[in-house]
Amino acid sequence: MRRRTLLIAGSATLTLAALLGVLVVLLPRGATIGLDVFWNDLMSQVRQEWMLSAAYLLNWIGGGWVAIILVPLLVVLLLVLLRRWRGAVFAAIAFVVSAGLTQLLKEIFARARPDDMLVTSDFGSFPSGHTSNAATIAMVLWLVFPRVWVAIVGAAWVVAMALSRTLLAVHWITDTLGGALVGASAALLVGAFVLSWASLGWAPTTAPMTRSHRDEDPSVP
Repeated sequence: MRRRTLLIAGSATLTLAALLGVLVVLLPRGATIGLDVFWNDLMSQVRQEWMLSAAYLLNWIGGGWVAIILVPLLVVLLLVLLRRWRGAVFAAIAFVVSAGLTQLLKEIFARARPDDMLVTSDFGSFPSGHTSNAATIAMVLWLVFPRVWVAIVGAAWVVAMALSRTLLAVHWITDTLGGALVGASAALLVGAFVLSWASLGWAPTTAPMTRSHRDEDPSVP
């Protein structure tokens, strides 16, 4: 995947998120759509204690200081331990950009949350910050380690986080879709600018590998 591809993919993904935000905010009926109402009602009917326990755990992991500070630091530390310090820098920048874009869109759209929330949350329902952060983690790791299993685990993490937000009725389902798009776009856009420097797994490999790049990849003798 080349820089241009990442740039186009990131720009398109962010544009889709913004268009979705415009769509849900401009619609009547209290800024909700049929899918949002249907899904919110469905979640209220299928809730089980074990589901709520998992959702509360994900609520803690994906929000507050844990999501803003602890989880990003753990991801960065993991990359450093794997001798991918440039990838760690890429991850740190992507997390900052993702958080900034999410908060900016929250302020712009100022969407109301569902009335039956089971947990307290901050201002702005669109996009979901928890899902955005989860998508950034998944995309960052996939760009650094482009493996099928990394993509599968990352996608499962994003879906689980999105479902937990609607299960707790703290977000509409379109909020979680918007969050996933914003989080992915942040990693893609940052990746487009640091692709070769950060030694991402998608970087072109036709050029001879320098000593600094060998240091980045422990699998290279």
